[in-house]
Amino acid sequence: MAAKDFGARAVGVELREDLVKKALSSVYEQGLQNRVTIVNGDMFNVDLTSADVVFLYLTTSANEKVKPKLETELKNGVRVVSHDYEIVGWKPVKVFNFCENQTLGYPSHTIYLYNKV
Repeated sequence: MAAKDFGARAVGVELREDLVKKALSSVYEQGLQNRVTIVNGDMFNVDLTSADVVFLYLTTSANEKVKPKLETELKNGVRVVSHDYEIVGWKPVKVFNFCENQTLGYPSHTIYLYNKV
């Protein structure tokens, strides 16, 4: 969405090959292959220095493990979005709660938006 709506450069890293294929299909369908890179691999082995946006869907403990890498490699101003799990010690710029299924009646997802400083 950031690449499509705002021209951001995004790097996606996913361990599961099936999810990589699904993400790549979406990237090509939307014509974003020049803005979005999807890597099948381990985030710790990927250079994130050129990213404008990093989207995480990791547990809080996994976010804690990746936090030093983000702090070292990301330039100031990079947006970090974490789905459902906060990055302990970072102050979110915004927190969004939304319901994927309106029949639940309570937020089923939380999105944390951070700006790397």
